[in-house]
Amino acid sequence: MTDILHFSDMTPIQEMQGDDQEDTKLLLEMSQKADDYITSFRWCPTIREKYFGFGVGGIVAVFLYHFDSMINQSDDWLWVIVGDLPSVYLVIDNTTSPIDALEGYYELMEDWANNIMSDNSIDECYPVQAAPTKENAQMLLSRIEFIRREFIDEDGCASSED
Repeated sequence: MTDILHFSDMTPIQEMQGDDQEDTKLLLEMSQKADDYITSFRWCPTIREKYFGFGVGGIVAVFLYHFDSMINQSDDWLWVIVGDLPSVYLVIDNTTSPIDALEGYYELMEDWANNIMSDNSIDECYPVQAAPTKENAQMLLSRIEFIRREFIDEDGCASSED
């Protein structure tokens, strides 16, 4: 499975640095938030290694986790996205880079928000840790659009501002 990952797009967590001291501090806090989130699940195995993929301190960060054992006999790698948004974990599947994982995150969150905005059921949506209100859906859509506009270029790559 790891043969599809672009490790050149990632940094071992011990080497993670932001654009400046404040950004590094915020990213370290987000790294801890990602740890707290993923380890809150009973099924979470011991973390073997962790990589920083993409992030803007205090806004959004993508981490890649490698576990000591498989989760339900299927995955021992997961993406975790945290920030000023609902936290989510994603299986690797065909996501080869942190930006691919972020795009997958956007699709899941947009699906949830758009179903709420259209008064449709969210039973088949990824479970989002937020009240299913139109206000929350609109805020989520706004944040996703902001991140895409400000930090991801037209080709789906991290912009030079990160």
